[in-house]
Amino acid sequence: MGANNGKQYGSEGKGSSSISSDISSSTDHTPTKALKNVATTEGLESSTRTLSTPSPGLILPSKSSSLSSPALSSNGHETNSSSSSSAHTETVAVIHPQPGVHTRSRQSKTHHYAPINLLPDHTLLQIFSHLPTNQLCRCARVCRRWYNLAWDPRLWSTIRLTGELLHADRAIRVLTHRLCQDTPNVCLTLETVVVNGCKRLTDRGLHILAQCCPELRRLEVAGCYNISNDAVFEVVSRCPSLEHLDLSGCSKVTCISLTQEASLQLSPLHGQQISIHFLDMTDCFSLEDEGLRTIASHCPRLTHLYLRRCSRLTDEALRHLSLHCPSIRELSLSDCRLVGDFGLREVARLEGCLRYLSVAHCTRITDVGVRYVARYCPRLRYLNARGCEGLTDHGLGHLARSCPKLKSLDVGKCPLVSDSGLEQLAMYCQGLRRVSLRACESVTGRGLKALAANCCELQLLNVQDCEVSPEALRFVRRHCRRCIIEHTNPAFY
Repeated sequence: MGANNGKQYGSEGKGSSSISSDISSSTDHTPTKALKNVATTEGLESSTRTLSTPSPGLILPSKSSSLSSPALSSNGHETNSSSSSSAHTETVAVIHPQPGVHTRSRQSKTHHYAPINLLPDHTLLQIFSHLPTNQLCRCARVCRRWYNLAWDPRLWSTIRLTGELLHADRAIRVLTHRLCQDTPNVCLTLETVVVNGCKRLTDRGLHILAQCCPELRRLEVAGCYNISNDAVFEVVSRCPSLEHLDLSGCSKVTCISLTQEASLQLSPLHGQQISIHFLDMTDCFSLEDEGLRTIASHCPRLTHLYLRRCSRLTDEALRHLSLHCPSIRELSLSDCRLVGDFGLREVARLEGCLRYLSVAHCTRITDVGVRYVARYCPRLRYLNARGCEGLTDHGLGHLARSCPKLKSLDVGKCPLVSDSGLEQLAMYCQGLRRVSLRACESVTGRGLKALAANCCELQLLNVQDCEVSPEALRFVRRHCRRCIIEHTNPAFY
């Protein structure tokens, strides 16, 4: 098939033509031969102007030598470029005519139907719907029928691009250009874009998305550290339906707002507030209290907010969250080491909405902060207080009595938690399913037996680096048959 495809795409037809953008996502750093007959970006643009039909973008790995074809220069003649070895793969653009042009007479002599061609269109569409973006673009090169099916708008509600070496800006530009063919300059079908780990993605790529995809609902750019506030502003201001935004690892992002100047308050001229419900800003190291205040005032509909390792945030930032975002259900402040008990007092103002709270390694938090949360957030289901060395049995007792619906608790590396705290948990939180007591030096078999006897739904128990006897572990296994026990005791098996 590779040989036939090479012949098939080798000449320009009189009818419509298409352009495929060969985008390498290979992470192999061994020297590989570059594609032959490639056109530069300038050649791609000039060739586009000479063709009669807008071009589809095809995302293919450069290693597929069987799919490489002669490129066309801007005057329509074939050009050849010498092969070269390169340690890193670069994005290149290859121009091909649309499948099926000037090849029927040649193929008719030896034409045989493949079994998959007997499938009806709706079945092929169902198969194509499970393919990632790059494989779907491969399918568009097989034949005219597959070309038409692969570019069916119903298959393009989601775009997923991966790879550190992928030229993401160019991929987004070519794909959106092809998807805007039926509705010029606007792509109404695209709702989800995932480009996690594409380190070459810049503000230019997000500007294109903002301009062409007004119906965008989900955007994930985790690990794309070249993204800045300007690009985020463009997306949130031009995509009013955006609900899910993952900016984890985008260290240049310091705020999200509907105003160019982050310090300005939201003006009535800007109309509605940002409709984001889910926001992940993990590892956004530059985020400070003022930036979080801006985010809270512009995104009042937030329900899930993750601020892991935003080490510059203090208790003052959490006050703005409780004032402007009363609907937060999940909040992660793990490794925000400047957050203390006063911050948890502000978090407790979320009251009945809060279900998930993580304050792992927030060493300034003590029983006082946990008591605030326990008193005002009785519907809490998940608490991660790992590494909060100021937490004791007293705070654990308040939590057990006030949050009886607690399902998951992590108090690992809390040296002041002992059997007394576990007995109170066993008495009041009998629906517990996951408990981590890793490196809790004061925990013994007595506390574990109390948990096992009362919490029959226990599914996971972590007692690594705890001084517990094999007898206590066997007791847990007998009473909680579904429980997975993670331990470091060689005598228990």
